[in-house]
Amino acid sequence: MSEAQGLERLSLNVWTTKKWTLAEAVAGCVEQGVPGIGLWRDKVAEHGLEAAAKLVREAGLTVTSLCRGGFFTSPDAAADNRAAIDECVTLGTDVLVLVVGGLHRGSKDLPAARAAVLDGIAELAPYADSRGVKLAIEPLHPMFCADRAVVSTLGQALDIAEEVERRTGCRSVGACVDTYHIWWDPQVFEQIERAGAAGRIHAFQACDFLIPIPADALLGRGHVGDGVIDIASFARAVRAAGYAGFTEVEIFNQEIWDTPGEQTLRTVIDRHTQLLTEL
Repeated sequence: MSEAQGLERLSLNVWTTKKWTLAEAVAGCVEQGVPGIGLWRDKVAEHGLEAAAKLVREAGLTVTSLCRGGFFTSPDAAADNRAAIDECVTLGTDVLVLVVGGLHRGSKDLPAARAAVLDGIAELAPYADSRGVKLAIEPLHPMFCADRAVVSTLGQALDIAEEVERRTGCRSVGACVDTYHIWWDPQVFEQIERAGAAGRIHAFQACDFLIPIPADALLGRGHVGDGVIDIASFARAVRAAGYAGFTEVEIFNQEIWDTPGEQTLRTVIDRHTQLLTEL
């Protein structure tokens, strides 16, 4: 597959075109010259793991990440996360994005939840190392702390990565830098520099933060340039920190999901070309 000029580092996360099947998303990337694709496990499962691996391989796409592992405060986390690592290997990606999980069910003990996350990642890291898979902790916006991620800042994610290395000797743990979730953090650029110096930026995801926030806060993401984030500054920061990988566009937005996939992907490409390719 030939890469259109300026798109060499662009990846479509399949959740951006949610109503497309995996086969449709792969075909769309090929047709429009997007060389990378970020996968979600549910889309892979719908298509079949081995068939999905064959599909993306034959299309010549780079699988930039698999989402998601994590939820370490759930009782079945250990087995599910090992399965996710194995899926990464089959799919040909070395990045598993971790959404770490919220409070334990029925609990208000935030320190205990964070301790469980650290313990869970420390338990998982040696297996990830053995399989050649990097664990990318994704800090989520604090409004998702209770139910999705008790890790809210890039600094917290890096603290975990460093502690896991201290405990286990494993260097597989790093972070997913997602503009939507961490743009508000006054220390974010300092922490991006810290992450880059340690080689811990494993993924870079971009989308915008829309206001007003919709009733379902999860769906408040927009195309690059439509919201309040200076996304170009994040792209410059991760590049300056040594990250040479893809910019993966991941958008949760019902209106965008209801838009034909071809049109959404065209907008993703146009915004990337206009705002990010010269950085």
